[in-house]
This record gives sequence, C-alpha cells and structure tokens, in this order.
Amino acid sequence: MRNISLCIWLLACTVMTAQAEGIVARRAEAELTPDGQLSVSSRFQTRLPNSLSDALQQGVTLTFRLEFQLTKPRSTAYYLDLKEWFDPHASLAYKLSYQPLTSRYRVTIGSFSNYYGSLNEAMGVVGAIQDWRVLDNGALDPKSPGKVAGRIRLVLDIGELPKPFQLNALGSSDWSLSSNWTSLNVKEGG
Repeated sequence: MRNISLCIWLLACTVMTAQAEGIVARRAEAELTPDGQLSVSSRFQTRLPNSLSDALQQGVTLTFRLEFQLTKPRSTAYYLDLKEWFDPHASLAYKLSYQPLTSRYRVTIGSFSNYYGSLNEAMGVVGAIQDWRVLDNGALDPKSPGKVAGRIRLVLDIGELPKPFQLNALGSSDWSLSSNWTSLNVKEGG
C-alpha cells in the first residue's frame, strides 16, 4: 500500500510539473460576420520555463505568434493553403520584453505597446485577442456558420530570437514552446 501511495504521489508531481510550463488555450471562439469574414477571439494561459524567464530578464525579446488556419469549407481552405504555401492563413505577432530600468514588462502587438508590472500580467495578454478579422471580406458565406471551421495555436517563434539563442533553442525542449491546435467554436454574427 505504501508503494502505491508513493507511485501516485510521484505521478501527481510529474503531471503538475508538466502543466506548470507550456501554453494552453482557455478561449477559442469565432464569429461569422454578415460581410463574410471570420472574427476570432482567443485567450491562452502561458507558463514560461525558467530558461526562457532568465533569457527575458537578460534582455532577450520573446516573440509569440498567434496562428489561424481555416479548415472548412475545404475548397476555401485548400485555396488558402496553395496561396500561402501551407503557412498559417493569418498570424499575429506578440513581442514580450523586459525593461530593467522600470522593472516592467512590455508587450507589443504591431505598433501598439503596453506595460505590465509582473510577468504573469504580461503573459495574460500574450495570445489574447478580441474580434481579430482573419479573412478578407466575402471569403465565406455569412449564412452558413455550421459549414465553417478553423483552428488556432500560439507558438514561441524561435526564428525571431538572436542567432546564438536560435542555436540553443534547436537542442533544448525548453525553447520549443507551443500550444496544440485548438478548434474554434464558430457562431453566427449579428
């Protein structure tokens, strides 16, 4: 009985450690707009491994990429795959950096930046978006939300790291931070 309890405790510690680091989707929704676009809203929970937190503290900017892929209707998804050469159909970059003079974290999305007092606050913003238009006007039939499907994920873009860190990232699982593809819950817009 004592060995079984020890095994269960060790297994629980392993699971908690695995869940302590990584990216998990907390919200993945999309709305089909009247003009035939898809409006995506998402939120991710991200926990950085110690090596990434240390690199961030030392001045390395971490770039996360929110990626969208259309999976249905198949004809439109196939066209977008060919057009983009199998890259995501839409992506958005979040740049996370640490400002040592003010002891604050900066998250930059495009040309918009905001500052946060803690790493947890900053990580809560990375991957969070509301009403992100991912397709061109008229790309989808606005009257058939049941025939539309897509998926999103959030990944650490190691291609944006400084070259020495890119080499380090190739050999380390700590630097391969990514969520799984998460299916979007698509509803009809009003």
